[in-house]
Amino acid sequence: MKQRLETIAEQDGRYSPAALGFVYEGLTYATKEFCAEPGHITGQQLCEGLGHLAVEKWGRLAMLVLNSWGVKTTDDFGEIVYLMIDHKWMSCQPEDSIEDFHNVYDFKTLLRDDYDFSPSS
Repeated sequence: MKQRLETIAEQDGRYSPAALGFVYEGLTYATKEFCAEPGHITGQQLCEGLGHLAVEKWGRLAMLVLNSWGVKTTDDFGEIVYLMIDHKWMSCQPEDSIEDFHNVYDFKTLLRDDYDFSPSS
């Protein structure tokens, strides 16, 4: 039986349980965004999907929300993914590596500087 995300986060101590839940939710989001049919996505694609999902959910507060959970870079997404792989919440392919998450984008640039603050029409 898999451990609950709350238990995993508490034992690890680096990230909020909400961060783990967000990354897990983001896997489905990114798979729909990047795959015509359910399949494997890369670490870079997952990071891109997580960035889009964060902006969609929280707008210009996205960086603040993620930071409050201990997530400050795309490397943190990789740490969370591999933590979840270790606990059987996710899986990886032999060609996958935690380095796939290294510096995919800068949070400040994507989540704040590039955010369109104009009201929707």
